[in-house]
Amino acid sequence: MRAATITAHGRPPEVLDRPDPVPGDGELLVAVTAVPITPLDVLCASGTSYFGAPALPYVPGVQGVGVVRSGDPDLVGRRVWFPSPAGMAPGDGGLATLAVARAAETVVVEADLPDTTVAALGLSAVAAWEVLEGRAALRPGEQVLVLGAGGVVGQVAVQAARVLGARRVVAAARSQTGRDRAAACGADAVVDLPPDEDAGSLAERLRAACDGPVDVVVDPLAGVPGTAAVLLLADGGRLVNLGSSAGPALSVDSATLRSRTASVIGHTNNALTDARRRAVFGIVLEHAAAGRIGVSHDVVDLDDTPAAWAEVAAGRADRRVVVRP
Repeated sequence: MRAATITAHGRPPEVLDRPDPVPGDGELLVAVTAVPITPLDVLCASGTSYFGAPALPYVPGVQGVGVVRSGDPDLVGRRVWFPSPAGMAPGDGGLATLAVARAAETVVVEADLPDTTVAALGLSAVAAWEVLEGRAALRPGEQVLVLGAGGVVGQVAVQAARVLGARRVVAAARSQTGRDRAAACGADAVVDLPPDEDAGSLAERLRAACDGPVDVVVDPLAGVPGTAAVLLLADGGRLVNLGSSAGPALSVDSATLRSRTASVIGHTNNALTDARRRAVFGIVLEHAAAGRIGVSHDVVDLDDTPAAWAEVAAGRADRRVVVRP
């Protein structure tokens, strides 16, 4: 098979010929059709993640879409989405023409969507939906603030908040492209996130864009934006953090939380059961097929993976990149 292969930590993969994988008990052999290059892939391959430096060489790709070639007879020939622990545990991932997936973790894709769209949504869409419905328990009529709204999680969160009945959705993003994307996703108001603003000033600008206190904050950023958003929480408000791209920590004022009985909650997809992940992804794909949820993405061929990976790693890719093996 042909596979994007990490041969050195912190460097883009090389596209190499490698032996075809052999599935074991409970596993499937999948002919891969689409794989996103995600920030988690890049982080794991850097050798600096909290999972530890992965053994080399290995094939990255923490998720993918493809057609089952062998394994469970009920799944052979079916189109599936599959996760992979590549980079987090020993073994290879999906950035190849063939991959092995655990049958219990796969999701049969029946929605009328291109494989590349399914891959672009992937785990980021699962996270956005779960943060709103599962962790924050968003109720119809509540106001939502989405930080980092130009990214995949943010785009889906803006749209999912609408689907779940939010009365107002305010989005914040660093780049003009991201803000335009959030507006196109249906945000009622969009706020910029300058890199050098203090939390107090940012909180005031966010407050001006909101219609009163905020019930739910989707926070994939932490840092100054997360700190500012805590100050806007309503009585019983919930901020759910699922990332730290703006800083390793956010500051929480105890009096603010106690006076409003507000909550700051964490989320990771790793905590989801196979059944819950499968259910959430099915919901997201249903809404995507109906045109209610979508994400901007670019598609590249397998041989273009090294260059595309470098763009993602350098932060120059402003859309999700999906590889078509």
